[in-house]
Amino acid sequence: MKAARVAILALLPLGLAILPIASAQQHVHAALVPKARRKIAPPFHLVGSNGRTVQVSDYHGKILLLNFWATKCGGCILEIPSFIEMQQTYEKQGFTAVGISADIPYLGLKSPGEAWQLVRPFIASHGINYPILMGDDATIDAYGFQSYPATYLIDRSGHIAATYVGVVSKKDVETNIKTLLAERTP
Repeated sequence: MKAARVAILALLPLGLAILPIASAQQHVHAALVPKARRKIAPPFHLVGSNGRTVQVSDYHGKILLLNFWATKCGGCILEIPSFIEMQQTYEKQGFTAVGISADIPYLGLKSPGEAWQLVRPFIASHGINYPILMGDDATIDAYGFQSYPATYLIDRSGHIAATYVGVVSKKDVETNIKTLLAERTP
């Protein structure tokens, strides 16, 4: 009986680590919103890992994959390799992925400096090849999602073309990216 209790206690941290992955929706699909019904992406002014301030309008003319994530979010971590591959595959065609770290609210951190202490090493250890910005409550509220990860595909004119809440289906996102890349801009 004592051995069983010790075994359960030893496995508890593993279960807690898997819980965020198991509870997130996986392989989420999203239909593209018809052009006439797309809403403008909420503006933001966020600081990147390089210290420069970035805004959503900086990506006007590109297809933008905007991903809200956190370093301790299991589902978020599952998506990152797909986003790295998509960045590499479609960058020269007018696409970019951008990650917005939600570590401050997700982990209850007190400052961006505290969050960057987690995020910068994470970027390096995972080989992230796309820009990472530090999110704030105003930006997270403006996009209006309730769980992580949350991903938005934004068309060349700055309108939200698709919304994913949960772990995305790479194949579905790539299909939508290809469609958006082929769209004519007005």
